[in-house]
Amino acid sequence: MLTEVRTWLDRRTSRAEDWDVEALLRAKRGQRVSVVLPARNESATVGGIVAAIRTALCETVPLVDEIIVIDSRSTDDTAGVAAEAGAAVYHQDAVRADLPAGSGKGEALWKSLFVATGDVLVFVDADLTAFRPGYVTGLLGPLLTDPALAYVKACYDRPLAGSAGPAFDGGRVTELVARPLLNQYWPRLAGFVQPLSGEYAGRGDVLRRVPFVSHYGVELALLIDLLDEVGLDALAQVDLGEREHTHQSTADLGVMAAQIQHTARLRLARSGRLTDDGSAGTELVQYTRGADGKGGYRPLSRDTAISERPPVASLQPELV
Repeated sequence: MLTEVRTWLDRRTSRAEDWDVEALLRAKRGQRVSVVLPARNESATVGGIVAAIRTALCETVPLVDEIIVIDSRSTDDTAGVAAEAGAAVYHQDAVRADLPAGSGKGEALWKSLFVATGDVLVFVDADLTAFRPGYVTGLLGPLLTDPALAYVKACYDRPLAGSAGPAFDGGRVTELVARPLLNQYWPRLAGFVQPLSGEYAGRGDVLRRVPFVSHYGVELALLIDLLDEVGLDALAQVDLGEREHTHQSTADLGVMAAQIQHTARLRLARSGRLTDDGSAGTELVQYTRGADGKGGYRPLSRDTAISERPPVASLQPELV
């Protein structure tokens, strides 16, 4: 590990319990805070998360000014559940409908930048099964108390449901794909314990200056692009303890891994460290058997292509 990163790790890593909510309220000093949840078919969990934030951080202590759910083409009642719990719900395709439609988690996050009014934005995944309001206060702590910081990422243990293995077993794509890539090509980011975590916070004006990758490469892209934009010392991480969420299948993790690899490849090409002629395949062929587990293998082709939205600050306002 680079000496710079060891120093950063000690200086820029804190714990959620380090940040007292009343102290943060005093440090807020008129700044607006938005909490954003991108959600697709998360009706089982999104309502509880929104209600917990509303009760603890809007009503009991007025730290959070708005809770926004970006509904990413859900086919269940995610939007209704979120609205009933107290969130302002925006349908992904209805935000900046003048622009060509996009897809994926990164698209939902990018669209939130057009509707969120906060000076500081906190992003929280909508599939958490053991959410605590301390996730939000932990991420806000460094940003509200240190104006030199621009972006704060969560770290935590991620136990794999039903597994007796180590607490990091739940971060399979992190350990097998993202961490090796960062250590090989962006070693200054090697201090981030959970580079793919879905919980992070940033200053709105900074987030609007960087592009957003459309799918599951968005978290890796943000780290790399923000390192270039603001420098390592403007980034930090907060230990939130433990994170529990619904786990994806191994096949779905394969798609996620491929999208992260595409994201890294494009950034290497952009920086001149890789010659990319655009010929890298985006088809991922996986294999299944019949429903009874018998018979031969059958190929299943899945598309892993990504796209990228430009910085929000680079776009003209919507024409009404």
